[in-house]
Amino acid sequence: MRRPALAAGALALAVLLTGCAQSVDPIERLGKKAAQRVRAHGPSAPQLPPVVSRVRTRDRVVFLTYDDGAERDPRFVDLVRERRLPVSLFLTDDVMGPGYGHFARLQSVGATLQNHTLDHSALPGLPYAGQRAEICGQRDKLRSRFGIRPDLFRPPYGAYDTTTLRAAADCGVSALVLWRASVTGSGQLAYTHGEDRLRPGDIVAVDPDGGTGLTLEQRTARLLREVRGRGLRVGRLEDYL
Repeated sequence: MRRPALAAGALALAVLLTGCAQSVDPIERLGKKAAQRVRAHGPSAPQLPPVVSRVRTRDRVVFLTYDDGAERDPRFVDLVRERRLPVSLFLTDDVMGPGYGHFARLQSVGATLQNHTLDHSALPGLPYAGQRAEICGQRDKLRSRFGIRPDLFRPPYGAYDTTTLRAAADCGVSALVLWRASVTGSGQLAYTHGEDRLRPGDIVAVDPDGGTGLTLEQRTARLLREVRGRGLRVGRLEDYL
């Protein structure tokens, strides 16, 4: 008399087990993006961050980036606030330290703070441990001082090697950011790769304020006129990478 009940119980158990087997699929449990991250960073499939100087986009945007130096021109903060500029600042600790309050103000008006190593050492040729210390060390400094975890990294002088990419990946970097055009101290645009004008997706590096020539605020204002003249606008780099 118990056999029908036992059969029904066995059938129910089989259904439950089947359901459990389906639920442990990583894409179902973690979501597609999370599963991709697990696979990308697993020991069998290491993934190095891409190196970008131009973003592939149909949007008519360019991206303004600054390496240190912004702390020397207080008017630059006013410009960023008044024009709501989504600029990205790549900071080293030796510059960030004395300018901590200034960069906090820039962050409060919409600038994003990213990694540029601890002391601006040239990375190529350094051992892995040294490069990792420079990149992870500045990541930790930014996190402790500003409550952020930067995922973009610009190597000093734009110089890197394969060891840099490995160290950056291990420090949580999602992309190494170079540039397609730069703004010199005189406010002139200098292009790489044989370019002759700004194009959609270009990353522009504005040189640090060296105390001579135009101020950072003046150079940025001149750059913005060039951007508008090309029918472009400034985009937030972090929204595209």
